[in-house]
Amino acid sequence: MRKWLVGLAISLNLVLGGCATSGATEPSRVAIISAFPAELALLQSKVDQPQKASINGVEFTTGTLKGKPVVLFESGISMTNAAMNTQLALDRFKVSHVVFSGIAGGVNPQLKVGDVVVAQRWAQYLEVLAARETSPGQYHVPPWMDDVKLPNFGMWHPRPVGVRSAAQPAGEKKLWFEADPALLEIARRAADVKLERCDNERRCLHHEPHVVIGGNGVSGQAFVDNTALRDYTFRTFSANVLDMETAATAHVAYANGVPFIAFRSLSDLAGGGEGENEIATFFKIAADNSARVLLAFLDAWH
Repeated sequence: MRKWLVGLAISLNLVLGGCATSGATEPSRVAIISAFPAELALLQSKVDQPQKASINGVEFTTGTLKGKPVVLFESGISMTNAAMNTQLALDRFKVSHVVFSGIAGGVNPQLKVGDVVVAQRWAQYLEVLAARETSPGQYHVPPWMDDVKLPNFGMWHPRPVGVRSAAQPAGEKKLWFEADPALLEIARRAADVKLERCDNERRCLHHEPHVVIGGNGVSGQAFVDNTALRDYTFRTFSANVLDMETAATAHVAYANGVPFIAFRSLSDLAGGGEGENEIATFFKIAADNSARVLLAFLDAWH
């Protein structure tokens, strides 16, 4: 029996990659998240003394980055994946802060591909009522659904999302999930970082990208390449960018009482550009620019 128990303990340690969820020896780590490999590649290459752990099929890399203890992982694309794997990291590691880095679609017509946005707050813009059409172009909102306040996009009427937390165990409705103010101040100190116009294959932007601190971002379950939806999102939410993960991660961080911030670089214009969607051409420039701002942010974080 003793040998069996020892063997079980060793097996569990291997399955968990040796990660500790509690205890004095486990440092508090900054969770750094990207949706897919190309977004995380530059950051992973900078990690000192990396160690790998696989949990539920998700690979976590622990080590230090710019002198900060970190755990890096891919959320996977989609709101569900982002929420699920952010919570997985919070459950299995001692996480002090949550940071997202990656690409996004540009919504604000003043912004260009390659720009990096560090939004002040994030909403789940596709958390909606699909309303009944009573006549062409006219939609009925049930009277008991009194949280429908924003303009609609056809049958879609945006709504806040319910969330429970230790601070609000009975639940509350929230539209916006805020980035941590102290982390935003650090990001402002890092906003003069040099961004790149070209990738390794010499595909280049025709302009100098820049960093934008503040404003709004939105996330939802759709890859958007539609001018009408892009324009509606800008008008309704005053959004700079949209993506498929950040607001879900912000929701989870809020529910767990963990400070959050996100860095998103424009890989495309979400249907606002001329011709084909730009993501296939510029996603590497955008992904690396987002990572560069995050690295400068860690440098400025004392």
